[in-house]
Amino acid sequence: MRHTARHTLLCAGVAALLAPASAGAVTVAASTYTLLTQPGSGHSALYRLINNATTSINLTMYELNDATATADLAAAQARGVTVRVILDGKQTSVNSTAYTYLKNHGVGVVHSSSAYYYTHEKSMVVDGATAVVMSENWTPAYYSADRNFDLIENDAADVAAMQAVFNADYAKSSITPSDGDDLVWSPTDAQSRLLALINGATTSLSLYALEMDSTPIVNALVSAAGRGVTVKIVAEYNSAYAAAYHRLKAAGAGIVTYGTSDALYIHAKAIVADYGTSAAKVYVGSQNFTGTSLNANRELGLIISNGAVLASVNSTLATDFADGTAW
Repeated sequence: MRHTARHTLLCAGVAALLAPASAGAVTVAASTYTLLTQPGSGHSALYRLINNATTSINLTMYELNDATATADLAAAQARGVTVRVILDGKQTSVNSTAYTYLKNHGVGVVHSSSAYYYTHEKSMVVDGATAVVMSENWTPAYYSADRNFDLIENDAADVAAMQAVFNADYAKSSITPSDGDDLVWSPTDAQSRLLALINGATTSLSLYALEMDSTPIVNALVSAAGRGVTVKIVAEYNSAYAAAYHRLKAAGAGIVTYGTSDALYIHAKAIVADYGTSAAKVYVGSQNFTGTSLNANRELGLIISNGAVLASVNSTLATDFADGTAW
């Protein structure tokens, strides 16, 4: 009998100093990470970021119809915070209420550039200091069922890179994004970065996959399984990706799916590589494993090696893999 997967709110703050505390030494606090695992963690931490903002909020969201979030954004604008929002230009039926509400309350809100097939990115930068990279849309109808990850971080290079891309995308001007320390951008380098992660794995690869039709990604996973890497995939069932999953299973990958009769919907996009080794890394973000997502959309993810984040994503993946239906 399938049980509800474990949900966690992980505060993986790192307080270590990067320089010795001797006379005259400069100390620099390491980046901190807070992982929200949905459903379960809820959205209060995200609302709190908006409500505590003092200077600026820059939000990019594929779909937005969360009335709490839009009211909080409008309230921030009213108290003097500069709030700007990019909404995907193709999802007007979903985004129209939020778009109109924000515009009527003085928030700077634009539809995304037609340079991208979709602006499927889900991210936020607050006060030029805190960034959120998400796999979820802000659509409350799906909050109670969708498996998603939201990662809050304060890495200065990542924040600066996200801010620069937001400024360009808001103005609909071209930019070649910087990866900062951890970022993975579509359409710039997502395919090459994710292929490098998969191709570099030596022991294991565990994935969440909502969509899977990228031939290079599938080929890389097949190759990984062929060289002895343990490949496990947790997927949302969709017959459109059956050919890819048949290939992967034939290569030795373990695959489980969730479907319409299950309480959990697999919307997350994540990879855990080489868990339990010194080379372990985790990817989370908005990119699906499709050619459009990797090479035509505006998308954002990140790859990090933080141990606590790795442990949490890996644990949730393991639980969901055990609870899924074998392909």
